[in-house]
Amino acid sequence: MHVAIIMDGNGRWAERRGLRRTAGHEAGARTVRRVVEAAVRANIDVLTLYAFSSDNWSRPADEVDRVMWLFRRYLQSEAAHCVENGVRISVIGQRERLTLGLRRIIEQAEQVTAGGRRLTLQLAVDYSARNAIIRAAHSLSLDSGSDETSGDMDRGTSQSFAKRIADAMHSQVDESSVDLLIRTGGERRLSDFLLWECAYAELVFVDAYWPDFGEAAFQAALEEFDRRERRFGGLSGSRPAQLAGDAI
Repeated sequence: MHVAIIMDGNGRWAERRGLRRTAGHEAGARTVRRVVEAAVRANIDVLTLYAFSSDNWSRPADEVDRVMWLFRRYLQSEAAHCVENGVRISVIGQRERLTLGLRRIIEQAEQVTAGGRRLTLQLAVDYSARNAIIRAAHSLSLDSGSDETSGDMDRGTSQSFAKRIADAMHSQVDESSVDLLIRTGGERRLSDFLLWECAYAELVFVDAYWPDFGEAAFQAALEEFDRRERRFGGLSGSRPAQLAGDAI
């Protein structure tokens, strides 16, 4: 099962308490650990967290710097804890705009936790789903003589294109289709997050800000998912011949 979360509301959480927005990001970082541990206990296969979008670079420099510092600290402090709990860290998104030092820390965390088998934790940093799709399409256009670009688009082409999207964002997950997308903070939009992968995802929107989101709320979202009937475009009670995310 692949669960994705848009961790929204850190800044508003802080502002309502008369704190600097950066204090909300610090509180949100502590929530990440709680939710990762809850995902391990719930036997989730993949957990993807939207940590920093490509559009977030437009925020005030001090806020961006603090978020990047927290990201660096998380990778350094949590890698050993992830190894103990069988969690593999994978950072998806563009890396060109990250500092060389941060890129090295990302690589170290990925290498140290590579043996994790209980949960793959994907952290989306400088991530844009539109950019990923554009990069994949560009890659496909460069291979204009391949079988993928000839004839009709079919299921095989879709699977191959999904792999190109994953490669464009450094994803190490073979089956990228999202089963459940959770967004905290009361907003109800995808915000350029995993647009291809969420084609048949169940969406759960939570009013609580991310720092207030804990294991109970996570379990409630999983229970809501269990109550949903997933038809993937088919009829009630039928099982589709092709997997979610394979249809175009």
